[in-house]
Amino acid sequence: MLNLIFVFAIIISFVFYFYFKTKQFRSPLPIAKNWYKSKANIGFGSFILAFSLNQAYLFPGMFTFIIVAILVALGIFVIVENIKKARHYGQFVDEEYRINR
Repeated sequence: MLNLIFVFAIIISFVFYFYFKTKQFRSPLPIAKNWYKSKANIGFGSFILAFSLNQAYLFPGMFTFIIVAILVALGIFVIVENIKKARHYGQFVDEEYRINR
């Protein structure tokens, strides 16, 4: 059951990543591009986190736990940094859309 939850989280974060990555490529505005990029990277960090936890569940072992610890730290770091960036750019997105109509 726990494996299904991890697989579901992996799929959702992967879809989240590709959705915002395509929005980034289609947006002509630079601040909106950065905002979508940071949102896509949140999905990527979630993917790293869910994937590493799934691997720890599937293959319990000392070597796996060392690699998982590194990937979990990396995933959390990516998520936290890009949440900060998304909040920062999110303040200016509406203004940029309004100016560039």
